Amino acid sequence: MSMFLKIYKKQFSCYQMRPSVNRPPTPDARLDREKEPSVLEIINIKLIESGEKERLMELLRERLIECGWKDEMKALCRAFVKKKGRNNVTVDDLVHVIMPKGRASIPDSVKAELLQRIRTFLVSAAV
Repeated sequence: MSMFLKIYKKQFSCYQMRPSVNRPPTPDARLDREKEPSVLEIINIKLIESGEKERLMELLRERLIECGWKDEMKALCRAFVKKKGRNNVTVDDLVHVIMPKGRASIPDSVKAELLQRIRTFLVSAAV
């Protein structure tokens, strides 16, 4: 090996490509383009593009207010904050404690109505 090559290798060995410890390797752009969107992703895109997702969200807000769910969640949050002390509660604490109760207490009638609206949309959009 020539002297120049030895010096070059020694000098620039730190620049050799090594896997990063701090981050995963960058995904191949070709693989991203080849990846087909899932059915859920396609449905979500159609809902957003048509404006139906926003209409469904508004319907959900209305129904949850009508049935008293929103007031019930406010009361649960207030009780939790009162119990723990205002300065000892974070938003993350509230979300962690209240979200499971909130999801479980959504009335079945509201879930059924939303599900029916989604089904109707899917049939009309022929997804």
